[in-house]
Amino acid sequence: MNALFSSPQKRDFFDGLLLFSVLALVSIGVVMVASSSIAFASDVYADPWYFLKRHLAFLAIGGMVALVVSQIPLAIWSRLSWPLLLFACLLLIAVLVPGIGREVNGSRRWLVFGGITIQPAEVAKFCMLVFFASFLTRRNRQLHHWSSFMVPVTVLGIFALLLLMQPDFGSVVVLSGTVLAMVFLGGARLPHTFLLVLAAASGLALMALMSPYRLQRLLTFLDPWGDQFASGYQLTQSLIAFGRGEWFGVGLGNSVQKLFYLPEAHTDFIFAILAEEWGMLGGLAVIGLFVVLTCALLQLVCKALVRQNFFAALLAFGMAFLLAGQAFVNMGVASGLLPTKGLTLPFVSSGGSSLIVCCALLGLAVRISGELRPKAEGQGLLQQLPVFSWRRTGSRGHSRRAV
Repeated sequence: MNALFSSPQKRDFFDGLLLFSVLALVSIGVVMVASSSIAFASDVYADPWYFLKRHLAFLAIGGMVALVVSQIPLAIWSRLSWPLLLFACLLLIAVLVPGIGREVNGSRRWLVFGGITIQPAEVAKFCMLVFFASFLTRRNRQLHHWSSFMVPVTVLGIFALLLLMQPDFGSVVVLSGTVLAMVFLGGARLPHTFLLVLAAASGLALMALMSPYRLQRLLTFLDPWGDQFASGYQLTQSLIAFGRGEWFGVGLGNSVQKLFYLPEAHTDFIFAILAEEWGMLGGLAVIGLFVVLTCALLQLVCKALVRQNFFAALLAFGMAFLLAGQAFVNMGVASGLLPTKGLTLPFVSSGGSSLIVCCALLGLAVRISGELRPKAEGQGLLQQLPVFSWRRTGSRGHSRRAV
């Protein structure tokens, strides 16, 4: 495998793919947020570009966050894993306190600070990725013991409970899948991982069946047209958007479903509007970009394993699984493949917290790529920019441990 990464051109190629896929998704997101929200913003805020302006502002903030994150060595991120976990836990507790957390449509998921709205669940995704990557790197040899194996299980259980109290079932599913995949890659025994997956799946299924509104969502998912003007309204309108788009779409800006037919057209169901205006080919192009992004992140995992940097490998793997999983759930919900869940499409949907956290994850990926370059190697694409003065302090202290 060393020969695989011996060529700087190959390394720069995959780094270029990572940046290309993200920039392409961000560009598509800007266009689609403007198109899908123009009617709603004009009617509610008397400004057709209201959501576009917000999206661009959050994108600028996200870019600055990505720049800051990319300048912090991985060794420091590893040492900050426990403080970050505590910070995320405090945010998830604070959002449940009446008077502090903001409730919208029966869900208490937002904190408001001076006019700025923060979704703690998105922050928790970033913090948990760093924590589990650090913990699994330090404890991977002990993961075959139940005492060490139960630590990530307990942490995941606490966070899942806090998220379900909001409630945010979609984030629980994505986070649980990501953590379980990281635990398995980190060295957990297959029987332990299988039991954990079985327990998690059983618990989520039981909660869905015991909750009346979640059970109704499942029934609606099986037959949305049976109650198309009530519980099945959002899904049927989304499916109509897909049907109108056919192969090549109705044209950018010509969507009918965004004209107050499809709720959350610029956030959770932006992929349906994209499919209506750009057609099946446009939808496949977006799916292809997420495939490219996932493959580029998995290539970082291979590079990190070759360099014996297991913290970087687990971190990149977690990012790949999280972004790919959330994209799959969002597009699956919009197309009727999965029951309705409130998750945004990474880098595309309107949503400040989600966009900023996605940009922070990109900054981590850039940092990983930079630290995996040998000192004697020439500078890559990002390192050619004056602002990126890479510090070569990798987490070589983890090299004694094996995944």
